[in-house]
Amino acid sequence: MNITELKSILEQNAAKGIVFHLPDQVTIPVHFHITEVGHVQKDFIDCGGTRRSTSSCVLQAWVAANDEDHALTAGKLASILKLAGKILPSDELEVEVEFEAPYISQFPIESAEADGDAVVFRLTTKHTDCLAKEQCGLESSNSSCCSTESSCCS
Repeated sequence: MNITELKSILEQNAAKGIVFHLPDQVTIPVHFHITEVGHVQKDFIDCGGTRRSTSSCVLQAWVAANDEDHALTAGKLASILKLAGKILPSDELEVEVEFEAPYISQFPIESAEADGDAVVFRLTTKHTDCLAKEQCGLESSNSSCCSTESSCCS
């Protein structure tokens, strides 16, 4: 889900609460805070030597142990995103939720739907991958990218 899609569902359901379902169906406690909205850019070289770049919007969710009365509405999150527009280069950036569950992880938003008095967001997982499969010989065989027979990682 990108920022445009996120803003749209938040603005259409401004008075509703927000629920985040992690990939294992555990729900982030509803009294979470969004403590950061960030633009994260990652520039890297893959194992085949190709320069690559990824960019995303990351919402950091944090749960205070002593604040169980807090409840962020969809409208409030929409206004936070509007403020963050100053640092976000595009509303087409994909959105991820960063949460410590129990390790700090970033979960892309897979889907969202209004359900009763809340907007329910389903989060998914990210995976590692070899981005130079052809150079590493992975397109035609089951060999490992970084095996001793492959030159792409040496």
